[in-house]
Amino acid sequence: MKLSSFIVRDQVRSYGFCRDDGMVDLGRRLGGRYPDLKSLLAAGALDEARAFLAEPADHALGDIAFLPVIEQPGKILCAGMNYAAKRQEFNETNSAPTLFVRFADSQTGHFCPVIKPSLSNEFDYEGELAVVIGKGGFRIPEAEALAHVAGYSCYMDGSARDWQHTWFTAGKNWRQTGAFGPWMVTCDEIADPQALTIRTYLNGRMVQDDHTGNMVHSVPRLIAYISAFTELAAGDVILTGSPGGVGKKRTPPLFLQHGDVVEVEIERIGRLRNRVVAEAA
Repeated sequence: MKLSSFIVRDQVRSYGFCRDDGMVDLGRRLGGRYPDLKSLLAAGALDEARAFLAEPADHALGDIAFLPVIEQPGKILCAGMNYAAKRQEFNETNSAPTLFVRFADSQTGHFCPVIKPSLSNEFDYEGELAVVIGKGGFRIPEAEALAHVAGYSCYMDGSARDWQHTWFTAGKNWRQTGAFGPWMVTCDEIADPQALTIRTYLNGRMVQDDHTGNMVHSVPRLIAYISAFTELAAGDVILTGSPGGVGKKRTPPLFLQHGDVVEVEIERIGRLRNRVVAEAA
């Protein structure tokens, strides 16, 4: 099932099932106990939510605005240099996972503007598979890691390359640069996260094309590695890295500009779409 967070025209925040015919509003039905999608996951209540799968849609998709799938993750942990082609582009030789963090307020939702920072001339696209944790844990064994996953989503990890310097945090946390959505597909529909095609499009042109089987560190390995030093909680998000083909390493470089449309498409999940808007100086 596809679970989204959204806001309706009357400015009420909610979450629900996203279908072709509209949105089934779980907030209306379960909000008294689980006010948002993160709390639903924390309570282990996905089966309770499934009871409403066949309900009529409450909102036309044109009447809602998508929010980041998880609006306020406790942690957003990001793996860099996690595809072979990307490592070659950046001459990466370190064998350990490269990690950095994103902050919750750097995110935006499907169809919402991605903001190009006014202080950056090198704003780059990076399409990624996002992993949403459903069951927390500390020092999770790799063999048990997928049992801690609630589902998977698309992420456009917008990067201000000229602010990354010797590390990544400053280049990754500008307002509304990380697009997350459109929805989370629950893991019962994706048995193997290493069996998905991932592509990024810029103004309709494919600029990244890879397969999650080419990750250097698999989803279970990342969960085991990260949970070795920090306890994971329901609603935490792990970004699994971007394939090669980023704008920084093209000749000439290809950076995001005002008016560009960037899309991240992952097999069996969907297509995240955002327009780039220049930040007011």
